[in-house]
Amino acid sequence: MKKFLLVVVFSFSCFLASAQSGYEITITLKNCPDSLAYLTYYQLDKTFIKDTCTSIKNGKIVFTGKTKLEKGIYSLVSQKKAIYFDFFIDDNTQKLELKSEASANIGKELTALNSPLQNEFFKYVQFINTQNKDFQSFRETTKLLTKKDSLALSKKQTEIEGSIKNYEEKFITEHKGTYIADVINLKFEKLLKDVPKASNGRPDSIQAYQYYKKHYWDNVDFKEDGTVRNPFFNGKLKRYFESVVYRHPDSTSVEIDKIMAKAQQGTLIYKLLLAHFTYTYETSKIMGYDKVFVHISDRYFKTGKADGIYDDSEIVKKIIKRADKLKPLLVGSPAIDLFMIKAEDFDKMKAMGFEDAKNSEEMTNVFYKNTDQVNKMFVKLSDVKADYTILVFWDVDCGHCQKEIPVLVDAYNNLIKEKKNIKVYSVYMQHEGDKYLKYIADNKLPFMNLYDGAHYNNAIEKYDVYSTPVIYILDKNKVIKAKRIDANQVKTLIDVFETEAKK
Repeated sequence: MKKFLLVVVFSFSCFLASAQSGYEITITLKNCPDSLAYLTYYQLDKTFIKDTCTSIKNGKIVFTGKTKLEKGIYSLVSQKKAIYFDFFIDDNTQKLELKSEASANIGKELTALNSPLQNEFFKYVQFINTQNKDFQSFRETTKLLTKKDSLALSKKQTEIEGSIKNYEEKFITEHKGTYIADVINLKFEKLLKDVPKASNGRPDSIQAYQYYKKHYWDNVDFKEDGTVRNPFFNGKLKRYFESVVYRHPDSTSVEIDKIMAKAQQGTLIYKLLLAHFTYTYETSKIMGYDKVFVHISDRYFKTGKADGIYDDSEIVKKIIKRADKLKPLLVGSPAIDLFMIKAEDFDKMKAMGFEDAKNSEEMTNVFYKNTDQVNKMFVKLSDVKADYTILVFWDVDCGHCQKEIPVLVDAYNNLIKEKKNIKVYSVYMQHEGDKYLKYIADNKLPFMNLYDGAHYNNAIEKYDVYSTPVIYILDKNKVIKAKRIDANQVKTLIDVFETEAKK
């Protein structure tokens, strides 16, 4: 009898644990016009649908699931994909009842029937909304026609920002240790309150910045996946790397490593952060920041610290391959040598049989048959004597090249007029010699006009020429100073380099 009773009790406790492991979100909205609604959640810079309610009756919306919802800020989204309001989910709010008696401004009378802390969050949101409306109303009353209007608006903005800051600071203090307090903390700016005076008598901006940077991530839990499930984290992360960190690839790499060290490998936040940094710096348009991408590949992908980030292992291989291709082409690296043929030697190369070879084997035979003669014809990039060498890969039939090459000609001519020791190592990426020679003559190209006549260089792979034109600037030692720039940037950058060299 005792054994049977023990089994019953054990089974009942398992049932309770199972029943409590799921979620049930009940939301009642007055005069809700929808027939379906969505439960969505934030994750870094995206929003995902978690659940759908397809049977709304008398404004009652119910979302249920057998497993617990992850910590995060969730949204009730209308049938037309508009957000009604946000609310938070943590371990204590898996069974949540929300209600609003308002027909229009739902959030204004939104209440949680079984979560006092949820109501505190709703009050916070209402306070922010009220402050924003107050500022917009004041803004409409000032026409900004006079300096006085502008000063009044600035003063009002400062007052409102101060009110919000005080409210948030109080909220975080009163609810310390809760998930929602951690979320508000992401939005809260840690500023030095009493900024000391510098030697010039003004506030010491350096100390203020150092304090701000040092305390930027205070109380941000990088081991909690819920940290990325809200609308504030992504903006804070972006602002840090765009406005706080010193804008240099090396500094950026150091800061990425510091942040990744805070997260635990294998967690969602770790995976999302690494995927975010990888994509951001692989696709960065800022010159030189491909160095950060290479750093990420070397430190995380090549060492196994990126395992599990992508479902397809081929993606990891592609990332490593891409980074390895870019590594020798980073700003500050010595340029890979090239062995090109002068455009006017096209007929000689054709006579040797280079243009008639049908495959790599035939091409190799032609090359070795004419090795001595071809070696004498090579124009090596490393042999170019100039303070700056402009290396450009282009194609006669490329529409963008047809716009850029004349601009490059003008830049080159202006630099020569200023008596700058400049040369252009111009590489035509095709082998239609007659067409190339005609373009050179018609446009009076004052460059070292070359092409890969011996099919020896594979410049597409060596210099990552996946589209044309591609322009590099090399210094006198053939070190890459700039890459993938527009022709109208050439003169400006060389002027900058010369100014820096004089310092």
